[in-house]
Amino acid sequence: MSGSAGVHVPVLLAEAMGLLAPRPDGVYLDGTFGGGGYAAALLEAAPCTVWAMDRDPEAIARGASLAARYPGRLHLLHGRFGDMLDLLGGHGVAQLDGVVLDLGISSFQLDEPTRGFSFRADGPLDMRMSQSGPTAADLVNTLSERELADLLFELGEERASRRIARAIVRARTEQPILTTGRLAAIIRGAVAPDRSGIDPATRSFQALRIRVNDELGEIERALEQAGQLLAPAGRLIVVSFHSLEDRIVKRFMAEAGGRTPAPSRHDPRGLSARPAPRFRLLTARALRPGAREIQQNPRARSARLRGLECKAAEGAP
Repeated sequence: MSGSAGVHVPVLLAEAMGLLAPRPDGVYLDGTFGGGGYAAALLEAAPCTVWAMDRDPEAIARGASLAARYPGRLHLLHGRFGDMLDLLGGHGVAQLDGVVLDLGISSFQLDEPTRGFSFRADGPLDMRMSQSGPTAADLVNTLSERELADLLFELGEERASRRIARAIVRARTEQPILTTGRLAAIIRGAVAPDRSGIDPATRSFQALRIRVNDELGEIERALEQAGQLLAPAGRLIVVSFHSLEDRIVKRFMAEAGGRTPAPSRHDPRGLSARPAPRFRLLTARALRPGAREIQQNPRARSARLRGLECKAAEGAP
């Protein structure tokens, strides 16, 4: 979905900006720059400074025109958001007034067949966000049948993982699986469509993409580092698109906000007072897109937004 001047309009933008509440002279991080939607909204909302990072070099190249529109206010960094402490620290940034993370794959990556993320158009079986390291084809053609089945089940929540893995191993003995079209056809031949209307290849492609890019590990590292970087009253906003992502975000924010159950009275840890949490939840439950947004952008239907705020230090005014 695109807005004015060709800037991508991300999911739940109004809700994210409402919670971030950008202020003049604030310093913010758009950790998943993509098409620049959140960064542009931050820059437009207040005379603030925005650091934006993306592991995809194409995203950083796209951002040059936006940076030119806001000279001295938008700074682009090529790298993983799981390395934000080092990336920002290298530029002298030690505190942030807000962080926004839009997890998963970007529309630009999904819509470009040569990137190999989608089964809707044939292309090389790649799936690398950073365009470096092992590809999805490497995994599909080298993992054992059991390893493939475990991967599809754990990261794709695919119930037919064993059947699909068996079909993949059988097919690759004839010739290597090198394209998205061939892999999708193999999966569709092994699993019949269900009533949901979701393409049978969806979960398997998700699992491969997550493994190729270590997405869940990146999320865990990014959340921990974002918590360290937030200044008092600084806010972290995260938009996730499937249950594995949202589970990690929900757990992290609940623990940071002191919403975890107290230890059992039989647990010695229950004898010690628990430290007051440094953060408070901004969202009692995940925010969801409205019907109008889903109609305009069907990919928004699975989005979940959660927010967290760093409390002021005790005794601070």
